[in-house]
Amino acid sequence: MYKRVFLIVIDSVGCGELPDAHLFGDVGANTIKHIADVAGPIHLPNMEQLGYGNLTEIKGVNPLEKTIGNYSKMAEISNGKDTMTGHWEIMGLKISEPFITFTDTGFPQQLIDEFVKRTGRNIVGNKAASGTEIIEEYGEHQIKTGDWIVYTSADSVIQIAANEDYIPLEELYKACEIARELTLKDEWKLGRVIARPFVGHKKGAFARTSNRHDYALKPFGKTTLNYLKEEGYAVVSFGKINDIYDTEGITEYYKQKTNKDGMEQYIKYTEKDFNGLAYINLVDFDALYGHRRNPHGYKDSLEEFDIQLGELMAKMNDDDLIMITADHGNDPTAPGTDHTREYVPLLVYANNLQGGPMNIRESFADIGATISEIFNVKQTKYGTSFLKEIK
Repeated sequence: MYKRVFLIVIDSVGCGELPDAHLFGDVGANTIKHIADVAGPIHLPNMEQLGYGNLTEIKGVNPLEKTIGNYSKMAEISNGKDTMTGHWEIMGLKISEPFITFTDTGFPQQLIDEFVKRTGRNIVGNKAASGTEIIEEYGEHQIKTGDWIVYTSADSVIQIAANEDYIPLEELYKACEIARELTLKDEWKLGRVIARPFVGHKKGAFARTSNRHDYALKPFGKTTLNYLKEEGYAVVSFGKINDIYDTEGITEYYKQKTNKDGMEQYIKYTEKDFNGLAYINLVDFDALYGHRRNPHGYKDSLEEFDIQLGELMAKMNDDDLIMITADHGNDPTAPGTDHTREYVPLLVYANNLQGGPMNIRESFADIGATISEIFNVKQTKYGTSFLKEIK
């Protein structure tokens, strides 16, 4: 049996429309295929060996008769296509009511007025925007006026940007705590509040810092992470995993500056002797390339990841298991900047596997169910283990 499980979420890299994609306006979406169509051929030799090219057409990634890993794809049973919905389902929850978004309208004036009153600063923005673009647009204004820069995205989120050189980081965090309190109301209930600090003194020189902090809703029920922690197993998070679950079920966490930095830490962590789960989200795929509709950046970032994946695979012990998946799609050829309702990949690797296909999974929660079976802990209501299919 496995002692350590390494779970990697390649954020937003879907692999083809789900049967209900028409309900979300996502007919024809296929993130990885369209990345390769536009920017490819894409070179992913390690993922190819695991069976990635067998999941969908990917220019540059071949389907193989013989693979060194097990492969499949997973459908989503929850009603949504956002970060928290995907991750929470991976660990055994089903979200029936999608998280509220304000992508098209901006935040209600009543919410903004209350936020201004409670924080003592006015706001600018209040629209869906790229984080880097909106600080370019309003960064100099903030220096002059002290106004918060407030914006949203396709996710259920309010993001608050402040220049660390002019507004203390502690004040930004306090403002986000106020926003979190306000957005617990049902009519404004957002999945996350994100502090977005940056530095710089003029347009063209603004840059976001690594002092981002997320204030998420707590999962509405126990997840696989809780059951692992309760039984004394390690649950080690990298990147925004700790924030997505609002620390629930996490025993140790590490921040990351970029995908590359996160994977470097993750690979280094293989040197530690632990029993449990190491769980990483690689957000750059989504934040830097998916929402910005940049297939070329997507391609380059995926190729960089594939090299690091090879480094990780080389460090695996015989009782280690790697799982690679995604939390939703974000097709760079789709209109707008929203996520896309897609299948997500499931690639599984351990030393000395026979490899080959597994059944298509009915829920992302099958990952949590499999992890629960590996460690013999309580299972959540949703999910079916595929442990017996790993060969």
